[in-house]
Amino acid sequence: MSNENRRRRSAGREARRAARQKMQASSAAFIERRIPYYELLSDEGLELIEHNAETVLEEIGIEFHDFPRALQLFKDAGADVDGDRVRFPRGLCRSIVQASAPREYRQHARNPERSVMIGGDRTVLVPAYGSPFVRDLDKGRRYATLEDFRNFVKLAYMSPGLHHSGGTVCEPVDIPVNKRHFDMVYSHLKYSDKPFMGSVTAPERAQDTVDMAKIVFGDEFVQENTVITSLINANSPMTFDATMLGAATVYAENNQATMISPFLIAGAMSPVAVAGTATQILAEALAGMAYVQLVRPGAPVIFGTFAAAVSMQSGAPTFGTPEPSMIVYTAAALARRLGVPFRSGGGLCGSKIPDAQAAYESANTLVNSALAGVNFMLHTAGWLEGGLSMGYEKFILDADQANMIAILLGGVDLSENGQAMDALREVGPGSHFLGSAHTQANFETAFYRSPVADNNSFEQWESEGSLDAAQRANSIWKRMLNEYEAPPMDPAIDEALVEFVERRKSEFADRDY
Repeated sequence: MSNENRRRRSAGREARRAARQKMQASSAAFIERRIPYYELLSDEGLELIEHNAETVLEEIGIEFHDFPRALQLFKDAGADVDGDRVRFPRGLCRSIVQASAPREYRQHARNPERSVMIGGDRTVLVPAYGSPFVRDLDKGRRYATLEDFRNFVKLAYMSPGLHHSGGTVCEPVDIPVNKRHFDMVYSHLKYSDKPFMGSVTAPERAQDTVDMAKIVFGDEFVQENTVITSLINANSPMTFDATMLGAATVYAENNQATMISPFLIAGAMSPVAVAGTATQILAEALAGMAYVQLVRPGAPVIFGTFAAAVSMQSGAPTFGTPEPSMIVYTAAALARRLGVPFRSGGGLCGSKIPDAQAAYESANTLVNSALAGVNFMLHTAGWLEGGLSMGYEKFILDADQANMIAILLGGVDLSENGQAMDALREVGPGSHFLGSAHTQANFETAFYRSPVADNNSFEQWESEGSLDAAQRANSIWKRMLNEYEAPPMDPAIDEALVEFVERRKSEFADRDY
């Protein structure tokens, strides 16, 4: 066969594969879960952890560092305040959260068809967050730029298995630290019409995010609805700092959602024990969510956690191991008992490149998080190197897994077509189902067909260049960006956003902090 004929056959197969994937990949705004949760612990085990968390809050307490407003609000609510340390009477934080925090909420997107429900039996899959580096097969590992940031926003927008644009999908280090949030928020609003996350690196940057959202959605709509969900990390162990608290305050005052997420590397920032780490997570999350409810009762909150383990040999964080999965199962059950949405990861891995280690570790965290009942799955796609790098090829491989998670959580089809009794009667013993009427009617949508995996013969794979999964993903993300078309935006709104960004940037000097 000539090289030209091989290219034509390969192009034809690629076009058919892309068409099938476009047809069968879920375009739903979020996942409606139709399978049970995996419950790791009994009610007695969960009650023990809840009891221990209340003991931590009562005896040890939580520090709210250099943030007088939090100290005063807790004191007024009945807590014991000693310097920056707050100790809570048993049940106080839980009662505050359960009195007003919503069990679920809608985050409105610029495109109403993309709006997501967070909480209940629903799952929202979100790209990775926070990497200062990016990696691809062509240029290797390098510092992220604004162009990279825009690329990942576009890829998330074009990925049907991802329901959210995310937040700091990578850090555009070519923009001054104190001004890059303008470009990031603008990129989310301009290049995607999915929901997005706001800036949390300073209270004024959180306010800029809210103000930009008001330009798009309108002042009154933002005050009455949630259009931003943002990540507020505890400075574990058992500390919240003024930066995170300040951002959380701004979002709460404006009725915007916050994920209160203890950031734990077990063995370094929490005990080397699953139950002990879960206890600390619950105590920190309860305190943070209670603060948000004191600022504005009813402001949406998510019980979040980021849990990994530390290597006892090297001190490096590890991912995809059994213990963090057990922590996620436990924390998810605790969130359901509390009655608030739950956040965790994600396609986490420690590998530097999209290799077998990355695949195994990411699959372990993705599937276990899905089975646990994570409502907001941050870091679904792109994560490499313990979060230090955002990988282009890894993003495509993970987005493929996201499509599969939607099918898994959708459960078993028990309709008449799903039961396939007509096919069983038609074929009978000793034949095959390839030509049956049922197969012919369903073959276009039967079974998930990956746009990345190669299941052809060895000879066909070899004739097409012997490409591995990362090399195939490389061509996919390039094709996606080449085919990208921005979602429509009212030119007047776009002009107002640009004017706001330019004016605000001109009001202060560049800083690298």
